Amino acid sequence: MKKLGPKPEKKLNILMVSSEMYPFAKIGGLADVVDSLSGALKNLGHDVRVVLPRYSLIDTSHYSVQPVLEPMGVWMGNKEEWCSVQQTHSSHGVPVYFIEHTNFFDRWGLYHDSSMHDYDDNPVRFAFLSRAALQLCKDIGFKPDIVHANDWQTALVPAYLKVWHWNDQTLGAAASLLTIHNIAYQGIYPKSHLDYIGLGWHNFTEDKLESYDQVNLLKAGVYYSDIITAVSPSFAREITEPFGGFGLAPYISRRKNDLIGIINGIDYSIWSPQQDKSIPANYSSENISGKVICKKELQKAFDLPQDEHVATIGAIGRFVEQKGFHLIAKTIESILQNMHVQFVILGTGDRSLEDYFGNLPVRYSGKAGSYIGFDNYRAHLITAGSDFFLMPSLFEPCGLNQMYSQHYGTLPIVRATGGLDDTVENYNEKDGSGTGFKFWEPTPNALYYTIGWAVSTYYDRPDHLKQMIDRAMKKNFSWEKSASEYLNAYKLAMRNKRYLDSSNENYYW
Repeated sequence: MKKLGPKPEKKLNILMVSSEMYPFAKIGGLADVVDSLSGALKNLGHDVRVVLPRYSLIDTSHYSVQPVLEPMGVWMGNKEEWCSVQQTHSSHGVPVYFIEHTNFFDRWGLYHDSSMHDYDDNPVRFAFLSRAALQLCKDIGFKPDIVHANDWQTALVPAYLKVWHWNDQTLGAAASLLTIHNIAYQGIYPKSHLDYIGLGWHNFTEDKLESYDQVNLLKAGVYYSDIITAVSPSFAREITEPFGGFGLAPYISRRKNDLIGIINGIDYSIWSPQQDKSIPANYSSENISGKVICKKELQKAFDLPQDEHVATIGAIGRFVEQKGFHLIAKTIESILQNMHVQFVILGTGDRSLEDYFGNLPVRYSGKAGSYIGFDNYRAHLITAGSDFFLMPSLFEPCGLNQMYSQHYGTLPIVRATGGLDDTVENYNEKDGSGTGFKFWEPTPNALYYTIGWAVSTYYDRPDHLKQMIDRAMKKNFSWEKSASEYLNAYKLAMRNKRYLDSSNENYYW
């Protein structure tokens, strides 16, 4: 009798809906996650499609964009919208659909104007995107097993699936998953938009859509999604607690059995010291000599003395309170005055911090270097050429730079929160184990003494430093690992799919 092999794994149809995706439109880490995760899932054999807005900043001449639907009608709560749909492919070969609507997406920025003021019609814009993504599936005959929404911008997708499409031939069987990348941004807007959103005033309740008499889009996603993921296990725990939940902790706690923390991966085709084309010398854990060349080039780029023996600390990020740059501003002068270090900073954001960090090289010539703005070459150079990478975030759902830096042999100095706590192993002076240096209290003193701890290790315990670098560079932060965890979450969502009883809009399993 012929022996049967294991049953082949079912290949899934996956629809990802997002407001960002690298390289088309990027503000933060969400864009990188959608690009890399969709590519990793495709490489595992699944049919993945991504839907994005066609922002005016997307230069379609750089991509092979083809029309798919023109026009496409999308019914909203109180009117019908018309749009067109274009298609291209990501660098991983994933089909990417652009929803083109001039009034909504032909603007200066993704979410706000040049004065950093949120567009007043953001709930309208992204409710439309969410509905259009589902309408697209119907019009092209794509029947998803799972629909993956991301953050507040597309958090209405699970709601529309449950309320509008529960009995739909194309979408009725689809389960939903919502990933929370940053809970500080929830999409809270006036309730006057609810008629357009179209979920009904009977759903404008404290447990679903209402928040202090306004509409909260992320809260709707938390209520209606089948599974919720957060971008690290610690972040998943923190958002169920009062400080970390930003007002949503009670509602997320109600779904704690459906909440999973999954660490983001990093794209080794872009972030790898062995093949990075943006750094002056490649290197690996087996032969790290190229890192010295990168360090000297970093010092040169920031007008610092080229000295391979001085401890060099790098920081990259948005100059906002969440990222802890105000803590750096309160401690950096004491560090530069009292420690034998060089400090390099790259970033933009708060104008007063831009002025402060921009003027540091003048006051501390030879010890501090800064670049106000973003520069990809300098970002890679800081990651490769620094000895330590500083991330003192007040909260950090996952973080990517601390994973990049470890892979490059640059030991992170982090506050133990969210993904920073999950991905960095704290140094142990007894045996030299660990991959970085952690502190817990979000205070200037805690930051100062932790940097001092790292610097003393650099000079006084070089054997431990070498051991930590080797351990850090060999850690596995691949997207293949994270994609497998997402697949398990998708399957759980499909097994535990909640169905809406249309007679009273209660859920049953």
